[in-house]
Amino acid sequence: MVALHFDLDQPELEFTASGGSVVRRTVLPSGVRVLTEVMPGAASASVAFSVAVGSRDETDGHHGSTHFLEHLLFKGTKKRTALDIAVAFDSVGGSSNAATGKEHTSYYARVQDTAVPLAIEVIGDMLTSSLIDPVEFENERTVILEELAMNDDDPQDVVHEEFFAAVLGAHELGRPIGGTPDTIKAVSREAVWQHYQANYRPQDLVVTAAGGVGHDELVRLVEISLSEAGWDLSKASKPRAWRDRQVAQITRGTEVKVINRPTAQANIVIGMPGLIAGDDRRYAMAILNTVLGGGMSSRLFQEIREKRGLAYSVYSFNQGYSDAAAFGLYAGCSPAKSQEVIKLMLDELDKVAQYGITPAELDLAKGNISGGLALKFESTQARMSRLAGAELTDGEFLDLEASLANYRSVELEHIQALAGELLTREKSFVAVGDLKKNLFDKFVS
Repeated sequence: MVALHFDLDQPELEFTASGGSVVRRTVLPSGVRVLTEVMPGAASASVAFSVAVGSRDETDGHHGSTHFLEHLLFKGTKKRTALDIAVAFDSVGGSSNAATGKEHTSYYARVQDTAVPLAIEVIGDMLTSSLIDPVEFENERTVILEELAMNDDDPQDVVHEEFFAAVLGAHELGRPIGGTPDTIKAVSREAVWQHYQANYRPQDLVVTAAGGVGHDELVRLVEISLSEAGWDLSKASKPRAWRDRQVAQITRGTEVKVINRPTAQANIVIGMPGLIAGDDRRYAMAILNTVLGGGMSSRLFQEIREKRGLAYSVYSFNQGYSDAAAFGLYAGCSPAKSQEVIKLMLDELDKVAQYGITPAELDLAKGNISGGLALKFESTQARMSRLAGAELTDGEFLDLEASLANYRSVELEHIQALAGELLTREKSFVAVGDLKKNLFDKFVS
């Protein structure tokens, strides 16, 4: 069982995780961090180049730049066209993609173990040497606007985006990850280039790999890839510090927001500030979510879908970041049944706060989470992401056994206390659908 904190000043670290995999971490003098998890017998590997910059880090005039860069880095470098990048991965049967989040951005690939050098070379070239060509920039502006329009056509996407804005208000985590049509139309190539130069530096970069990889060889390949692109790795830099983990003071954005659209179904989210990523109670939160709205046996699913047939999709969630979070209850239902569903969702959370959960529910939730984690970490991509998350978030690494021990330590009273605390927090009510604006009148304070 391994549970430890990384040190930004520690150049080398090696340990054996549960299951026998070997994890190694190297901090280069330039500040580049390289982490690997060797999985014995794996014939493939997943590799990611990540930077701890997300949509929350954008400043005025640069909003939308993070998502713009995710697109642009695939559009060609000094050595490769966009087609060359695509062909490189297709030629070895691999896959590549990228993801922009509120607090980090990752470029990743999954390939056979023999193609790891190619993946490192191509992603390294993309990350360091993108042309950000003016013509391609304008093409991608149109593509991103189409992506935002597609998301806006999905009422479930819209209600969740509006929910985060309602709960987190003016806090930067309340902004949409992809930007808005207005910010994407307004941002200039120069602003995106400035955002790139400020956040894509050796001290910002974290390279993670899991599967059939060798650590020393991977470090060598990373150094070659970055050096060939012109990055000066001889210049000493301390890695970018982890974010502050103190809970931010949040002023709620909106108590009630109803977006009227002629849809056949109402999409509803009710919630409040949740638990940040580093909160010690996050294991209790996972169990609360599993019991309340995590699957077919959950209270929300059984009460709202199975017993009454009022919704197809109903669940609860907690999305935690470094200093702010949102906890929510979601349902998609007939507009005519909306108030009944809202009352049932709130009642189920209130029941947990008043009476707690049963020992059988606690055991079921722990078994569900334990099995899910065991299955998840058979994947090289999941282990690569765990390494990236540990390094980018707060420098804390927990292997499977350490994580399971934390879930096993959760007691019945922890769940009840957490539900009670959540109910004391300011609520936000958000809905999208063919609804009247007074939908939530009987539920608001």
